Amino acid sequence: MLEAGEGAMSLQEQAEEQKTGVRRFGTFDGVFVPTLLTILGVIMYLREGWVVGNAGLLGAWLIILIAFSITAFTGLSLASVTTNIRIGAGGAFSIISQSLGLEVGGSIGIPLYLSQALAVAMYIFGFRAGWLWIFPEHPALLVDLAVFALLFVIAYISASLAFRIQYFILAVIAGSLLSVFWGGLGSPQEPIQWWGSFPGSPENGFSGIGFWGVFAVFFPAATGIMAGANMSGELKNPRKSIPIGTLGAIGVSLCIYLLLAYWFARSASPDELVSNYTLIIEKAVYGPIVLAGLLGATFSSALTSIVGAPRILQALGEHGILPKSEWLSKKTDRGEPRNAMVFTGAIVLGALMLRTLNTVAPLIAMFFLISYAMINLVVFIEQSLGLVSFRPLFKIPRAVSFMGVAGCLFTMFIVNPGISFLAVVLVLLIHSYLIRKHLKAPFGDVRSGLFVALAEWAAKKANFLAPSNERAWKANLLVPVEDPRELRGTFDFLRNIAYPKGSIKLLGLTGKVEEDALLSRLPQMSQSFQEEGIFASWTLIESVGFGKNLIAGIEALTGSFFRPGILFLRLPESRDRDAEIREIIRNASLHRMGVLLFSKHPKSGFGRRNSINLWVEDRGPAWEIGTDLGNLDLALLVAYKLKRNWKASLSFTALVDSPSRTRAARDFLYSLADLARIPNVAVRVLHESLDEISGIPSSPSLHVFCMSLDPDLDLARALTEKTGSSCLFALDSGEENALA
Repeated sequence: MLEAGEGAMSLQEQAEEQKTGVRRFGTFDGVFVPTLLTILGVIMYLREGWVVGNAGLLGAWLIILIAFSITAFTGLSLASVTTNIRIGAGGAFSIISQSLGLEVGGSIGIPLYLSQALAVAMYIFGFRAGWLWIFPEHPALLVDLAVFALLFVIAYISASLAFRIQYFILAVIAGSLLSVFWGGLGSPQEPIQWWGSFPGSPENGFSGIGFWGVFAVFFPAATGIMAGANMSGELKNPRKSIPIGTLGAIGVSLCIYLLLAYWFARSASPDELVSNYTLIIEKAVYGPIVLAGLLGATFSSALTSIVGAPRILQALGEHGILPKSEWLSKKTDRGEPRNAMVFTGAIVLGALMLRTLNTVAPLIAMFFLISYAMINLVVFIEQSLGLVSFRPLFKIPRAVSFMGVAGCLFTMFIVNPGISFLAVVLVLLIHSYLIRKHLKAPFGDVRSGLFVALAEWAAKKANFLAPSNERAWKANLLVPVEDPRELRGTFDFLRNIAYPKGSIKLLGLTGKVEEDALLSRLPQMSQSFQEEGIFASWTLIESVGFGKNLIAGIEALTGSFFRPGILFLRLPESRDRDAEIREIIRNASLHRMGVLLFSKHPKSGFGRRNSINLWVEDRGPAWEIGTDLGNLDLALLVAYKLKRNWKASLSFTALVDSPSRTRAARDFLYSLADLARIPNVAVRVLHESLDEISGIPSSPSLHVFCMSLDPDLDLARALTEKTGSSCLFALDSGEENALA
C-alpha cells in the first residue's frame, strides 16, 4: 500500500511539473550530492593530515568517529521525523515548527538562515585562499567579488542549474581522491604512529594541543547534513529522499575520511603532517587535480549554501515571521525565491566587505549545532510522549535521539563555551520576540501534548503528597454564565480576583438565552480572559433550572484534578432565586468549594477602585488570634489580591458588642495584618452588629464580608444599600489559609 501510494504521488507530481514547469529534484541530485559535497570540504583537503599528525591514526579515527556519530544520530533523527510529517519548505525550520511551534521553529530558523548566508562568504574566502596559492598576484577583493557574482548568477537562474554544475564538481573531487589514493600506492610507506603526541600547529609554535582541541578543529568537516533538507520544498518526495540521501551521504563521506586518515598515516611522518597543510597535493599522482578538488569543494559548499539559504528565508516569510514577509515569501512561476535570493545576496556581499568573518565564524558553527540539537530533541520529545500521531515509517531507538541532543550540546561547549552561551542567548531573545508576535500556524504541533504530559506527571506526583494546598492556593473561579451580556459588568472584577496565577472556568447554563448564543460567546469570553493574562476555559451544561444546572456543574468538576476552588455568584435584586442560591451555597460547601457572593451597587459600582474595607465580626470575648481564622481566610485573601491589582488601600473594620473589647479587637486587627503580611492596613472598631451598620465615613469602593453557610440574603442586599458601595460576601472552603 505504501509503495502504491508513493508511486501515485510521484506520477501526480510529474504531471504537475510538466504543467507548471517547476523542476522537482530526486534523492540523488536533490539531497545526496549537495550533502556529500558539503561534507567533503576544505577540512578534508587541508586539515585531516594535521589531525592525523597530532592524534595518530587511532586518535584520528576516534575523532572522526565521534564527530560523525553526532551527525549520524542527527541524520537518523532527521530520517525518522521526515517520515512522520509532510515536511514543507525550509528544512529544519519546517521540522521544528511542526513539532514545537512556529516560535521555536523561527527562533532556530532565523539564526540558521543567517549562518547559511554568512557561510557563503566564508566558503568564498576559502576559495580565494586556494586561488591565490596558484595566482598570488590576483587582487583578493576582486577574486571574492568575481566568485560571488558567479555563484549569485548560477543560483539566481535556478537551483536546477546549480545542481547540474555540482555534478561536474563531484567528478573533480572524485578525480582528486583517485589521484591521492593512487599516489599512495607507489610512494614509500611510513611506519604508522597509532597515538600521537599532540604537538599543535605552526600557528602556536607547536606548543601543544589537547585531544578535544584537535576535535574542535575537525568537527566542522562532519557538518553540512542539512544541505539536502534545506531543499525540502522542491523535492519530488522529501519523505523518501531526505532520509536516504542524507544517511547515504554521511555513510560515504565517513568511509572516505577513515580511508584518507589511513593514507595520511602511511604517506608521511607526523612531523610532516602537522607542519605541511598542503601535503595531500604534493603526495598525489597529479597535484593540479587535487588543487582543483580543493577549489571545487569550497565552491560547491558556497553554491549549496547560496541555494539553500533563500529557501529558508522564503519559508520564514511564508509564515509571517520576519518584517516584509509578504515580499520575502514570493516565488516565481518556476518556484524560484528570487526576492529572498536578492536579500541573501545583499547579506553575503556585505559580509565580503568586512574582509574577515573570524569573529562570527564560531557563532555560525554554534547555530548549526543548535539546529541539529533541536532536530534530535523534536524526535526525543515525540518518542517520549507516545502520541499516536508519531508513527514514523523509519523508527529509531529513543537512545539515538537522546545521544544526538547530548552530543550536539557536548560539542558546543567543548568547542567554545563562551560562543555557545551567546548563541543560546540569541536564540532565546528571538524566541521571546516571536512569542509577542502571536504567530498563527496553519498546522498543529505537539506542545499541547507535551504540557498535558507534564501536567499528568505533576498530578500523579501531587497525589502522593499531603492533601493540603494552603501554600499553593490560587483563586481558581467557577463562574456560571446564563447571559453573556451580564458578564461584561464583572469582567474586570473577576480578572482582578484571579490575576496573576489563578484561573477562570466559565460554566454556560442554558435556559435564559439560546444554546447557540452561549456556544458562540463562551469561547470569545474565554479568549478575552486569556488575552488579559488569565487562564480561562469554558463548558456548557444543559439541564432544567438554574440551581440544578449549577449543582450538576459543581458535582461534575469535583473529581477533576485542576478543579475550581471558588464559586462566584451574583446576588440578584429579586428574591425569586433565594432558595436556589442557598441550596447552591450548601452544595458548594459540601464539595469543599469556597463561595463569593457579589452584590453590585446599582449606582456607585466600584467607584474609583481605590479602597477596600474588610469587615471582621465580633470574635469576643478574648479576640485571640491563632492559626485558625475560622471563616475569614477567603475574605482576607481576596481583599489582599484586589488591593494589589487595584493598587488600592485596605482597611480592617471590627464589630464589637461592648466598648470594653475595643482594645482587644484593635490588637487583633493589627496582629492579623502582621501575621498575614499585609502592610499599610488601617484599622477601626465599631460598636455595632452587621444588621445595625449605618455606613462608615469614608465610603470604600468595595466592602468584603464573611458569609455563613445559610446566609441571610435580605441582609446582604440591605448592607449594599446601607454602605453605598458594592459588597462581596465570602464563605471559606477549608482549603484556604491566609496565614500560610
